[in-house]
Amino acid sequence: MRILISLMYYRPHYSGLTIYTERLARALARRGHEVSILTSRYRQDLPVREKLDGVIIYRPWVLLHISKGVLMPTLPLWAWRLIQQADVVNAHVPQPDAVVIAALSRLHRKPFVLTYHCDLQMPRGFVHYLANQVSHVTNHISARLADAIITNTEDYAQASPFLRHYLAKIRAIPPPIELEEISPEDITKFREKYGLTPEERVIGIAARLATEKGVEYLVQALPWVLDRHPKARILFAGQHKGVLGEETYAQKLAPLIEELGRHWIFLGILPPDEWAVFFHVADVTVLPSINSTESFGMVQIESMSCGTPVIASDLPGVRQAVKSTGMGVIVPPRDVRALAAALNEVLDRPNGFVKDPVEIKKRFSPDAIAAEYEAVFRRLIED
Repeated sequence: MRILISLMYYRPHYSGLTIYTERLARALARRGHEVSILTSRYRQDLPVREKLDGVIIYRPWVLLHISKGVLMPTLPLWAWRLIQQADVVNAHVPQPDAVVIAALSRLHRKPFVLTYHCDLQMPRGFVHYLANQVSHVTNHISARLADAIITNTEDYAQASPFLRHYLAKIRAIPPPIELEEISPEDITKFREKYGLTPEERVIGIAARLATEKGVEYLVQALPWVLDRHPKARILFAGQHKGVLGEETYAQKLAPLIEELGRHWIFLGILPPDEWAVFFHVADVTVLPSINSTESFGMVQIESMSCGTPVIASDLPGVRQAVKSTGMGVIVPPRDVRALAAALNEVLDRPNGFVKDPVEIKKRFSPDAIAAEYEAVFRRLIED
């Protein structure tokens, strides 16, 4: 099967959407399919065309950046040629250009599948407002042209103001989860590198430093945790500097985090092996997201697959990882006291929330998720 996948940003860009798509594309390629990625050359040092892990990546020229998006004047020409060669087309949104991909797929009579990752909520400002409106309109056109719409959970689809209009097209497929294999020596090196002692309780958060992640609520909850667990430390894994569109948010949080001193450590973007160690080292991880731009939270399953329980916000889609596994606690979003109480509850009973990580890995493996996508694609091609 020749599969064309379209999205605005691909690796080395770092976000949940790009990680999801990279894992899916690699898994489909391993299953014997010809997989191509149509994305943006958002950095001039990136090659226009390259092949990585069996996946061919095409990057059209970017004229300019608008809000969190990009303008690619030559994308329709690239898409026209690549869609002609494909058996099925899969666009991942948020991505305004998905409407172009959808229309060209319809012209070429190729099955078009839309993967809807989350509702888009832009920062304040006129330019962001216009970008949000354009994205909203193009998403609706893309959804109407789509033969199927994939999203992480039915829970999120039913609650989404956008997806609820297209429930008949919805196929719920959870995200692909994959971590590097590690050894006890890797864990020892990680602890030594970041100065972690055996008696310290580690609270992990894996995210970008972005408004929708609700990081300030974890900052505010930590003093309540320190009253009971004075040697607790936060490890923040992920991009915390130069997050696009989040400069003001980072500036607002900086003095609050500085007050926490050694109880808060920024790790930055970790290499794959350290990313896996991070989840093993943590006693609990936290996903304090506050709105529908978070539709699932892949880091929850990454944590659970390492035997580490999770505290997650009670949001559609986000709550499903804990609900389906029982491996953690769900708390109301933006509720500092509830978050602190949940952290203390898990830290008080470190083994009380642990389930079978082997089963979790199997259910969410990239190969299992790719097989579900494959089934959707085949049905559409055969129809």
